[in-house]
Amino acid sequence: MHFAGYGLHRLTLRKPRANAAPMLDLRPVGYVVGLLVAVLGVAMILPMLVDIAEGRGHWRVFAESALLTILTGSLIALACANGVREGLTIQQTFLLTTGVWLMLPLFGAAPFMLGATGSGFTDAVFEAMSGLTTTGSTVLSGLEELPKGLLLWRGILQWLGGVGIIVVAMVFLPELKVGGMQIFKSEGFDTFGKILPRAGQIASQISVIYLWLTLACVMSYLAVGMSVFDATVHALTTIATGGFANYDASFGAFTGAAEYVASLFMILAALPFVRYVQLLNGNVVALHRDPQVRGFVVTLLVLVAVTFVMLTQVFSQDMERSFREALFNITSIISGTGYASVDYMQWGSFAVALFFFVGLIGGCAGSTACSIKIFRYQLLFASIRAQLRRIRSPHGIFTPRYDGRPVGPDVLSSVMSFFMFFIVTLGLIAVALSLTGLDFITSVSGAGAALANIGPGLGPIIGPAGNFESLNETAKWILIVAMLIGRLELMAVYVILTVKFWRA
Repeated sequence: MHFAGYGLHRLTLRKPRANAAPMLDLRPVGYVVGLLVAVLGVAMILPMLVDIAEGRGHWRVFAESALLTILTGSLIALACANGVREGLTIQQTFLLTTGVWLMLPLFGAAPFMLGATGSGFTDAVFEAMSGLTTTGSTVLSGLEELPKGLLLWRGILQWLGGVGIIVVAMVFLPELKVGGMQIFKSEGFDTFGKILPRAGQIASQISVIYLWLTLACVMSYLAVGMSVFDATVHALTTIATGGFANYDASFGAFTGAAEYVASLFMILAALPFVRYVQLLNGNVVALHRDPQVRGFVVTLLVLVAVTFVMLTQVFSQDMERSFREALFNITSIISGTGYASVDYMQWGSFAVALFFFVGLIGGCAGSTACSIKIFRYQLLFASIRAQLRRIRSPHGIFTPRYDGRPVGPDVLSSVMSFFMFFIVTLGLIAVALSLTGLDFITSVSGAGAALANIGPGLGPIIGPAGNFESLNETAKWILIVAMLIGRLELMAVYVILTVKFWRA
């Protein structure tokens, strides 16, 4: 779902003219959304070809879905093409970032409704939204019996969503000053007025890196014994940190070396892709100097060490298995991938609490990883340190710093607002889920899993050994909305719900 080559080079982000009439032109938004819907339809051809090769007759589902999606997307783009020259205002950019993740799951759901799963509208949208937001929660069971084309489609949805969110996080959200993301404008993306032409260049470089990482992951899975199909689908969902698997047992269908391979590529996918671009351009210390990367790696190592010590008791002093399961499952949860190799609900109450809070950490900004993100915690702690120093020395001047640079009050305010909105939203979603009849553990962990785009929740229903199939439709729609809000960093969605946004 990268934005390069789909018409964005024709758009510019512009400030509204002074004293301009308060009129919102949706044509530029519709043009881009229409093009991306059509591209999604083209992507359906791949699982169609797989189904043809499998010989089960399921290919007609993707043929019909592709035709419907391509035609609808093309008609929307053609109808809105005459408004492209006028560019994008801040309003339109907010609508674009939300509209893409709102519309694509609706069309991505078609193969689930028409196909072998026979899913209703709610389940189909839930699966598609979970895929494109790289959440990884599923309402499907009996995955081993599904047509290969449908399993591949789930992987494609996550892969497209992964590269799409990187572009949004690196190009759009910094300009929109969402959740403290504006701090990354200093990384060379401070291109107000040129953001979308710049987006094409950035998206092209990222897409090449994303593709090569995916191919490397495929080859690595093949090397440790996976079949070609399993290696391909799991590589798509690993690099996207999505977590959709081809088996009801998730990654429990594989053991040993495959878990180490998955852990490596989940870590690589959770690092900022802009650093890979800089590495390719000759900056060999780009990753090492990034405070996000250092913070993420240190946090990961500490959590793996704590879990390893705990598991040496669970697995009767089996050091290798204890380390492997600690590394794999902690990496999966902190990156928001959501694979599970075992039912870690059986590891005791400490493990359950640990995994819940690990899921609220997340990876680096500008990666496919989900949740709150490491940089926000770093800014939070920097602000706390500065405040403590002010208390000790009231007449001193102490400014929070990030990567050696002072952090402005607008960034800190945005980060603090994000934390507040995240906590309040998490609580409201949990309460809403409990009102549908779900128990406390399912409600709270389900809210966290959806809002942080982690995948599995906790407890016997939606935990690593279960799925979301048995939830009622109201609960599923609450989770669908939560996945969308969480994937777009909360405030990118909330701002369009305000009256002043539509009056601007």
